[in-house]
Amino acid sequence: MIKRHITRTVQVGPVLIGGQAPVSVQSMNNTDTRDIAATKAQIARLAEAGCDITRVAVPDLEAAEALAEIRRGSPLPIVADIHFDYRLALAAIQAGADKIRINPGNIGDSDRIRQIARAARERGIPIRVGVNSGSLSREMISRFGGVNAESMVASALEAVARLEAVHFEDLVISIKASDPLLTIETYRLLAERTDYPLHVGVTEAGTSYEGIIRSVVGIGTLLAEGIGDTLRVSLTADPAEEVRAAFSLLKALGLRQRGPELISCPTCGRTEVDLQRIAEAVEKRLQSCTCPIRVAVMGCAVNGPGEAR
Repeated sequence: MIKRHITRTVQVGPVLIGGQAPVSVQSMNNTDTRDIAATKAQIARLAEAGCDITRVAVPDLEAAEALAEIRRGSPLPIVADIHFDYRLALAAIQAGADKIRINPGNIGDSDRIRQIARAARERGIPIRVGVNSGSLSREMISRFGGVNAESMVASALEAVARLEAVHFEDLVISIKASDPLLTIETYRLLAERTDYPLHVGVTEAGTSYEGIIRSVVGIGTLLAEGIGDTLRVSLTADPAEEVRAAFSLLKALGLRQRGPELISCPTCGRTEVDLQRIAEAVEKRLQSCTCPIRVAVMGCAVNGPGEAR
């Protein structure tokens, strides 16, 4: 039984993050947010895959304004992903975003953060302070001698302190690196220093195969240690694939159960059927199943009878 790190609770739409809430699964749309129809269609597919929260890029004012229509009837709460221009955060809040993600490495000075906090408080929505190793500020890199756990944690906590200074504490924190070992080290350090809920992930993890392996190492290790209240498995792939990978990871750790668990043997010389073809066909058929059942596809009498019980 995994003993989870105790954190505060933050609400994003109807979804609770932190506290005793189940670890929630997030993804990010890869559609052009200005293409409202395509974005809404992808959100529907993410919801069907079991996603709890999705995030959309807001690179300009047109994208921010599109959020009003995208959010209307959306089955998922929507997070606006903001970089560089604080005014886009203000526009996204006005359009009805359920949460705002800001990057301390590029969002600007304390006055800009204060304006975002004021608008978010008026709307009653949380902010995620999202640090990435690839966009850490030059000041932090210089102060701590590079991109490392200390510089990334300091970047996040200084942004948090700016928000707390204006009495805004409805916060989630993430500190992601593409190196899973650095990610683990950073979140361990962060968990020692704060009780805000943590969004865990390995950023820019890679394509489906490589990205899932790196995410299992990074996210899986943290979750097994009780660190992490919500997660995204970042893949260069269909966002719905991120959701399926996330649920498989949570299922393997006993943290959430959605859909069947498929067990299949690796085959050996005793196998007398095309087990790989059968297992892949079963896996495909089970994709639309949400029942928490266990299915075993076994190739011989050594372990087959035991798994069938």
